[in-house]
Amino acid sequence: MSTLAEPEVRSSCCDRITRLDPNANPKWGLMTAHQMVCHLNDSFRVASGEMYASPATSLFTRTVVKWMALRTPVPWPRGLATRPEIEQGRGGTPPTDWVRDCGDLCAMILAFADRRTFGAHPFFGEMAHRDWQVWGYRHVDHHLRQFRV
Repeated sequence: MSTLAEPEVRSSCCDRITRLDPNANPKWGLMTAHQMVCHLNDSFRVASGEMYASPATSLFTRTVVKWMALRTPVPWPRGLATRPEIEQGRGGTPPTDWVRDCGDLCAMILAFADRRTFGAHPFFGEMAHRDWQVWGYRHVDHHLRQFRV
């Protein structure tokens, strides 16, 4: 399974971000491409502990759902609700400058493998470094596929 711990995977994610069309229509969901970039930025800020997202964790999400999401190749479901603090149009960081927001996302992706401290995931709770690396890739990939990149 791909992970942001792999330099070629991080590079591929950033390449895909540069190919993202800010006017692309999503295959699913309500976010624009720019809102999606800001959502991913916010998600990495939560992962790093720089931003708060309210917990919605349970024994089931910390065990079964986390295992399915991070240990199997099963595609993530479309249209799952996110936490209000990082939901676009609600509490998430609003889009401002396309180039800067995409650049910020690539910078976060490139630096993520070296991170040693993390916040708690709103659904999965505390996670090991390896789990965060898998989550980072799977989350980015999920949303880039949402916009056909």
